[in-house]
Amino acid sequence: MADAKLEAYWSLPRQPLFDALDSRPEGLTGAQAARRLAEHGPNRLPDGERMAPAALLLKQFTDPLVLILLFAGALSAFLHEWLDAAIVLTIVLGSGGLGFVQEYRASVAVAALRQRVASKVTVLRDGTPVSLPSEAVVPGDVVLLSAGSLVPADGVLLEAKDFFVSESVLTGETFPVEKSPGTAPAKAGLAQRHNCVFMGTSVRSGTAHALLVDTGATTAFGGIAHRLRRRSPPTEFELGIHGFGVLLTQVMVGLTLLVFAINVYFHRPVIEALLFSVALAVGLSPELLPAIMTITLSHGARAMAKNGVIVRRLAAIENLGSMDVLCTDKTGTLTAGVIRLDGVPGSDGEASARVAQIAYLNAHFETGIGNPLDEAIVGSGAPTGLDVAGWRKLDEVPYDFLRKRLSIAAAGPDGIPQLLTKGAFANVLAVCDRLRVGDAVLALDEGQSAQLQQRFAAWSAQGYRVLGVASRTLPVQASYHAADETELCFEGFLLFFDPPKPDIERTLADLRRLGVTVKIITGDNRLVATHVAQQVGMAMPVVITGAQLDEMRDEALWQRATGTDLFAEVDPNQKERIILALKRSGHVVGYLGDGINDAPALHAADAGISVETAVDVAKEAADFVLLRHDLDVLRSGIEFGRSTFANTLKYIYTTTSANFGNMVSMALASLFLPFLPLLPKQILLNNFLSDLPAMGIATDRVDAEAVAKPHRWDVAAIRRFMLTFGLISSVFDGLTFALLLWLTDGAPAHFRTGWFVESLLTELWVLLVVRTARPAYRSRPGRLLWRLTLLLTGLTLALPYLPLSHTLFDFTPLPVNVLAAVLGITALYLIATELAKRRLFRGLG
Repeated sequence: MADAKLEAYWSLPRQPLFDALDSRPEGLTGAQAARRLAEHGPNRLPDGERMAPAALLLKQFTDPLVLILLFAGALSAFLHEWLDAAIVLTIVLGSGGLGFVQEYRASVAVAALRQRVASKVTVLRDGTPVSLPSEAVVPGDVVLLSAGSLVPADGVLLEAKDFFVSESVLTGETFPVEKSPGTAPAKAGLAQRHNCVFMGTSVRSGTAHALLVDTGATTAFGGIAHRLRRRSPPTEFELGIHGFGVLLTQVMVGLTLLVFAINVYFHRPVIEALLFSVALAVGLSPELLPAIMTITLSHGARAMAKNGVIVRRLAAIENLGSMDVLCTDKTGTLTAGVIRLDGVPGSDGEASARVAQIAYLNAHFETGIGNPLDEAIVGSGAPTGLDVAGWRKLDEVPYDFLRKRLSIAAAGPDGIPQLLTKGAFANVLAVCDRLRVGDAVLALDEGQSAQLQQRFAAWSAQGYRVLGVASRTLPVQASYHAADETELCFEGFLLFFDPPKPDIERTLADLRRLGVTVKIITGDNRLVATHVAQQVGMAMPVVITGAQLDEMRDEALWQRATGTDLFAEVDPNQKERIILALKRSGHVVGYLGDGINDAPALHAADAGISVETAVDVAKEAADFVLLRHDLDVLRSGIEFGRSTFANTLKYIYTTTSANFGNMVSMALASLFLPFLPLLPKQILLNNFLSDLPAMGIATDRVDAEAVAKPHRWDVAAIRRFMLTFGLISSVFDGLTFALLLWLTDGAPAHFRTGWFVESLLTELWVLLVVRTARPAYRSRPGRLLWRLTLLLTGLTLALPYLPLSHTLFDFTPLPVNVLAAVLGITALYLIATELAKRRLFRGLG
């Protein structure tokens, strides 16, 4: 095979194309495929969400604050302040290395989870169909595509039957386009290549075999991936985090520049003032916030995976926790999903062997979209007297979501072609002009149509899903199409029953207790849907039908969507509109879908949720994939999402309480004391040690009340928290300064050592106070957080007495009265924070 990219392959006849790719209709051999995979690499585009290890390590040192700190360290070395330079470099490397290890482990874990729900594709290898990850296909592979498939790479059709593909991701065309084998002009654009399929597009109906030509970055999608890659908009929580970071950065820059200017004005050494200001900036900044978010989210993703929820997009975890409306279909979610065929009545309502035979042949020969209805028909066994071997399939008119019918052209023992049709009752009845009653065939008039409608309504009201069955004799012709579905004879009905799940009422009640309202969106008729809704606990559901939606302006839907329990007879294009209306009404909306046409709604939802058994299109569009089609699994996922949200906020609360207050107090004190309250290296050590317990936040326990209802980002609440606890911290800092000046007679070494110990102890222990809305003694912290806090508390108290602490950090042993005063102030600060916290959390709740 030529190494160069095959140009204008869509214009080549079939055999020259096979020759150019060194392939054949039976596909590649296993050995060929292995060689080409090694040569071309995996069939994927660069993943923007996961960084290479080297890039991730470099990222730890590209933060502007870290760069300033490195500059300060280099300046110290230039001035031969070797010890200060070494301390700065050690702390920077230690902090960066810690962040790298944690983030790399998180990214590896999340990538492994995503592989569990990676899309698969069926290819011919050595003439045999095999299922492989889409990343494993190579140029020359022959792939088998059907409704619901994602096209794994660019290629040319070898054969196709009623094959429609959605190419909106490439061309912007809303409606699916029909594809067929052949050749196209060499200069044809993407939209004009009727014989081609492209990576990233999805099959809406029909079946096809395609010969792959380009994979990975050489595909049309890969060539314009920087424009086409559909990035989800930032979540509300991400926007809030960004705003919070901007706020602290503004305060930090203004404060440190002011401190530096005033210290220079007072003729303090410029280098010392610069290092102090830079260290102050590092102490003020939430530099661990990105790492804490990544670690916390990845821990949440791993915990959710253990409970059957695979996270495909980390940032959506908070949206899942904030979700207050969940939209879902009923089949398999509210109902058992084990559909059984309960009856095959004719048009007169009596059991009909003919209807059973037509339905069985239709389901037996169907090769398009696999569905539980056909499985139920085939699973019930061939009707008595039917010799399936005597029938021969001639053609198939696949199901689509506009016709809502599936027809099989087949010839029986007499050799006469028959069209055997089943589908939605109204859609089948619409193409009939006759009906069979017993052995007689009658013209279908309005009275008989009304009787059929009454039977349909009665069965639907009993909870049955009702399909129509029809047939007609066909002329002999080369192929058959949807246009042949006309002048049919209505034969009868198929009655399916799918009972509600035994524990679904309890699950829905649990979701309501979590503040999540469940709304049903279904294509089924309103009678069936209403019956199911009532069975699962919706006593008097408010219903809107698809026909009513068509007549409703967007503004009206915004008003009515919140109060509606059930959207019935909805076509796939209306699902996205419902989701957007609920979001416009102020809700955080989740959508659970597993079908071909669920992708737009999954993209539109704040939390798109699919299941492992869903079609690839749905799984690729989803933020979460459930390993079991069970709302109870989702309920646990919501709780984990809220726990992750709560743990992320703990770091923010800690940063805005002790850290912010201490740094502001230190900046102000430096203006009035005859010496710096802490040396730059002492500030950096303080910041490094106080950040270590933050790594334990990801595994911290979360109080039950923190996951009892949805929580949303509230910038105003965090601002109040920052001001309240910053003020409390500054008051106690002032008390500490006064006591230290009195007890140490203004000796700088004793003052700095005492202040370092008090500052670090308050930062370590205040996290245990503000991490919970309960009294701190009634909420057990996580094991890692608790152990790190105790370990660092011991280290903090021991530091002044360690042999090298004086040499490296200019600490000095503290007199007993000074140490007692420091411990007393710390205890008083924690008590004051606890009392203020209770009042503030009541206001936030």
